[in-house]
Amino acid sequence: MPLHFLVEDASVAQPGDAVALTGPEAHHAAAVRRVRAGEEVTVGDGRGAWLSGIVETAAPREVVVRVTARDDVPAAQPRLVLAQALAKGDRDELAVQAATELGVDEVVPWQAARSVSRWDSAKEHKGRQRWAGIVREAAKQAHRAWVPDVAVLHSTKALAGRAAASVVLVLEPSAPVALSSVSLPDDRDIVLVVGPEGGIAAEELELLESAGARLVRLGTTVLRTSTAGPAALAVVSTALGRW
Repeated sequence: MPLHFLVEDASVAQPGDAVALTGPEAHHAAAVRRVRAGEEVTVGDGRGAWLSGIVETAAPREVVVRVTARDDVPAAQPRLVLAQALAKGDRDELAVQAATELGVDEVVPWQAARSVSRWDSAKEHKGRQRWAGIVREAAKQAHRAWVPDVAVLHSTKALAGRAAASVVLVLEPSAPVALSSVSLPDDRDIVLVVGPEGGIAAEELELLESAGARLVRLGTTVLRTSTAGPAALAVVSTALGRW
């Protein structure tokens, strides 16, 4: 499969046009992935534009691709959203990376009551940039036409507010209902909520349920915060017929 790269100006490119990779993307293509003139690659803008092309020149500062074909990929419906609680170490980042590869459309960082990691205003900016970088690279690796959005940091109250317009499914090991048995909509976002290492606090579960969220479980085991979200996405993607 051809290597895939992201550029800003792919949205207007047509067959016959030349698209240039510059900056870090060009360096990654030429110096790290070692693309060469004559090689077939794909290029996108992360918002649905998908270009096939042939590399004309390859240098660390600029890689020029001549477009041979264009496809415009529509955004997925319904959108799959992962509300991932902040976690210690890199466990939340592992979840974000895997979720992107598995098809999530938006990632929501959640400051849960039991989150060991805490983002203040300065850390939020840095943390969101870090997550956005992880999402971008994972989307490229997975050859995705759409790069997921990274939302602002959510409190539990803000997360509960999403239940008004979305189907919010809270992953809770003690829930009586299995995720695989839930009927899924095709016209509203599906928000999968994953708690931190210590689980979701009782008062948070109560707040989410009172707002209209539904508690669901994954099997009979308790998964890590880094694996619960990706596992749930696999279940939902199968139920929606995407896999």
